[in-house]
Amino acid sequence: MSQKRIPITLAELAAAIGARVLGDGSIQANRLVHPSDATHVSDLALAMEFSFLELLNDSAAGAAVVSEEPGKPLPQQGFLVVDRSRYALAKLTEIFSEPAVRHPAIHPNAVIDPTAEIGSDVSVGPFSSIGPGAKIGARTVLLENVTIGTGTILGADCLIRAGTRIGHRVTLGERVICQPNVVIGADGFSYVTPDPGSVETAKASGRIGKVNSQIVRINSLGKVIIGDDVELGAGVTIDRGTVSATRIGKSTKLDNQVQVGHNVVIGENCMICGQAGIAGSAVIGDRVVLAGQVGIADHVTVGSDSIVTAKSGVARNIKPKSVVAGYPARDKAEAYKEIATLRRLGKLVEEFKKFKSRLSEMEKRTDRTLENKN
Repeated sequence: MSQKRIPITLAELAAAIGARVLGDGSIQANRLVHPSDATHVSDLALAMEFSFLELLNDSAAGAAVVSEEPGKPLPQQGFLVVDRSRYALAKLTEIFSEPAVRHPAIHPNAVIDPTAEIGSDVSVGPFSSIGPGAKIGARTVLLENVTIGTGTILGADCLIRAGTRIGHRVTLGERVICQPNVVIGADGFSYVTPDPGSVETAKASGRIGKVNSQIVRINSLGKVIIGDDVELGAGVTIDRGTVSATRIGKSTKLDNQVQVGHNVVIGENCMICGQAGIAGSAVIGDRVVLAGQVGIADHVTVGSDSIVTAKSGVARNIKPKSVVAGYPARDKAEAYKEIATLRRLGKLVEEFKKFKSRLSEMEKRTDRTLENKN
């Protein structure tokens, strides 16, 4: 979370991101911009897409980041040539990012229980609350209106943005980022009926055998354990386990409005995209990608290194290194073939109608011929 030294020279940037310098490496850059948004010679234009190179002709930026050497002279006096543009962008945005606005210490409007342990150089914003027995690691930043529950542990260098609610007995590793309004450690959606009800009889027989006369709550006694370098998007909700813990492995990233149910286990280095929902007791392996609005049924396992495409519904186990699509999710090639077939179905129906009409006309002509012979 340390602030980078800005302005910074092209030579220093090249060393930091592994780029090559063309032209004047002593040029200083103050900010990253789209080529069309540059207003000053100290702006560094991002022109890593081929279509952006033409925009540099009219750009005020004194330097630019490109993915290949320009084939003709451009007005910029220096260039950074990168090999993998998106990876270079990640490093550049880290260097030029503005640190979160933080209070120098504990805001007077914050409420901290006397038994809580606060590490060195921690920042706690106004109207935030830290419960009994909680532990906050060194250099962690809690912005305004954050709630930390009883016995919860936050590692060092975490950033918890406004409105986040972290319940009791939750553990966050180091360098965890929570965007606004994350909720960690709510009770799971877990209920039972005294006798087998509509859901159980429907699963067994495919029809409603009994109705739910009473719904009884199953309390959530488990924890939530989140590894190092996890990032949680705005509005993410993670339920605590029933007895065992809900777990998210290190370096996993969750997009906005992702729902993680009770007892779910998510591996390391996963990417869970916006509005995905993972039902209780599902297991997501390492390095899995769930695209937007994917639904994972309860107790399903998604094998490591798999990709589930957008809006797919996973109702059964997925083998490692699978690419699946559709509802229900199956092999992507098979699913797309079915979609293509359905798209042709209307044309096939019209052709069938024409064929049927022609056949009917032929039958009528045949009948008339037979009648004339007789």
